[in-house]
Amino acid sequence: METTLNLTSKMPGTGTTIFSVMSALANEYGAVNLAQGFPDFNCPQKLIELVNHYMQQGKNQYAPMPGVPELRKKIAEKNLKCYGTQFDWQSEVTVVGGATLALFCAISAVVKENDEVIVIEPAYDSYIPAITLNGGKPVFSKLKYPSFQIDWEEIKKLINFRTRAILINSPHNPCGTVLSADDMRQLERLTENTDIVVISDEVYEHILFDGLKHQSACMYPGLVTRSFIISSFGKTYHNTGWKMGYVLAPEKLTAEFRKIYQYVAFSTSTPVQYAFADFLEDEAHYLALPKFYEQKRDFFRNLIAGSRFNVLPCAGSYFQLLGYDKISQDDDYSLAVRLTRENKIAGVPISVFYHDKTDNRVLRFCFAKNEETLTKAAEILCSL
Repeated sequence: METTLNLTSKMPGTGTTIFSVMSALANEYGAVNLAQGFPDFNCPQKLIELVNHYMQQGKNQYAPMPGVPELRKKIAEKNLKCYGTQFDWQSEVTVVGGATLALFCAISAVVKENDEVIVIEPAYDSYIPAITLNGGKPVFSKLKYPSFQIDWEEIKKLINFRTRAILINSPHNPCGTVLSADDMRQLERLTENTDIVVISDEVYEHILFDGLKHQSACMYPGLVTRSFIISSFGKTYHNTGWKMGYVLAPEKLTAEFRKIYQYVAFSTSTPVQYAFADFLEDEAHYLALPKFYEQKRDFFRNLIAGSRFNVLPCAGSYFQLLGYDKISQDDDYSLAVRLTRENKIAGVPISVFYHDKTDNRVLRFCFAKNEETLTKAAEILCSL
């Protein structure tokens, strides 16, 4: 259907997200899909039973806007156990319809016209649209390649009177790096005596390897009072399709967040919230995640050890970066598409996570898959 309306796009340079593009290509060509970050195994059966139980109990109407009290209390208890920081469940914990929605609302709550937001690239692709839609200006710093470490001296030089927020992400998507205690202390020092808000994307908080410990922003006195901390049930409990997450923030920040959230989604799935409230009583699942995913990382890396790819370090998340200099001189986007069409293996080009399409000839592959899927994928990768 055509329209004669004269429209001016608010996002003229924005197309379809790379995850949708690559998954659609994978489906079209019957490729093994290691592009989009979702498991191909099910979430815990007990969790499914709990959701069904609460549906049968009639918990099917609107939840309170901030989330059901039972779940918010459990989130606050879990955070205290994991990181030693107490959030008030009533005024500082908000349950939301997924982490991407939470990021949008957090950015919308604090970013005004002409505010600057420091974005550390490569960056998850929802950050920049949320900033620009709110009239803000993204200001970019690149992680050092190939270590993907933050250049804190560069961040320091970018901070000025217009700086409204800094976005951080650890464990990192797409790079798999993890911020250290020293990183967090440097951020703490840089934001001291400022009004800069930290938006901390911590959706992979329980997926760290080799004995590393997650350094949540809430663990640092100079950060917890200025931070939105965003987490994801979907990443922790293998059910990304449920679109469930939560936000921890001081009362004043939470109040501004909820002003936005109530008109974007108002609330999220009621029976699922009650189910998570019960399931959080058992720490075993999230405490076992590091070893669970470390085994998958190691299984995948061992399978591709004999390939021509350069296997980059992966300290967290469920993504493995592979450099392909020895295989092709194609740009990463072209190669990702060609591998999907011709070789039946789908990954994600890293250049799409940079505003200027920086291309280091690296692809991202998700190893949150069962062994059969990873074995099939590795056979293809080793044949290149």
